[in-house]
Amino acid sequence: MKTARIYQRPKNAMQSGRARTDLWMLEFEPRTAQQPDPLTGWNGGSDTTNQVRLGFPTLEAAKAHAEREGYAYHVVPAPERKLKLQAYADNFR
Repeated sequence: MKTARIYQRPKNAMQSGRARTDLWMLEFEPRTAQQPDPLTGWNGGSDTTNQVRLGFPTLEAAKAHAEREGYAYHVVPAPERKLKLQAYADNFR
């Protein structure tokens, strides 16, 4: 049985906007550990399900898809937003 992880996309640290952070992603857990390739040294494996990422508009839609396809899943809660409130005048204290 495939195991999936459902999570909400985090905000990109390199951008100030919050675009596409409302999407819920379904991502499969790797079945086997990745092995280094002896020739190139790159990590890889025979499991291609770790390349699949599905996006859903709501958490309920992601759960419904996982249940319909027979996947075991767990939901990773969204990180709590931390607001750092400061005024421009605080730069000169």
